[in-house]
Amino acid sequence: MAYSQAVNNDDVKHWFEDYLEVFASAGRGELEPAALLGHYGVPLLITVGGTFMALTSAEEVVGVMRRQVEEMRAADYDSTELLDEDVKVINAASALYRGTFSRRRADGSEISAITATYFVTDAPVGRRIAAFAVHDS
Repeated sequence: MAYSQAVNNDDVKHWFEDYLEVFASAGRGELEPAALLGHYGVPLLITVGGTFMALTSAEEVVGVMRRQVEEMRAADYDSTELLDEDVKVINAASALYRGTFSRRRADGSEISAITATYFVTDAPVGRRIAAFAVHDS
């Protein structure tokens, strides 16, 4: 979905809902991980735990997402519940989105819960996640 208006809180929240739907569909096996390229920028910066990655090609982004999706499928992933969110608009083309999420199985049990901050930008190809950091527990 392309956006032509300036970044604002409600718009970013709505866009992130779309992203979570695609993410969940990939996690359930309904979409291939490459579908996430509609929401991730290239390059994409990621930091989780003690690891930092600078993914500079679409193939690298898809490869990292494929591994994550495989782990989710192995855990019988079904959905992600948004527990908390906050948007801080930086300027007309970017915002920080912080969310706390619970990944769940079809029976409702929790696989894991994470908090992450995403740098969302309005790029020429549309809104994209340019970077994200998973918070330490």
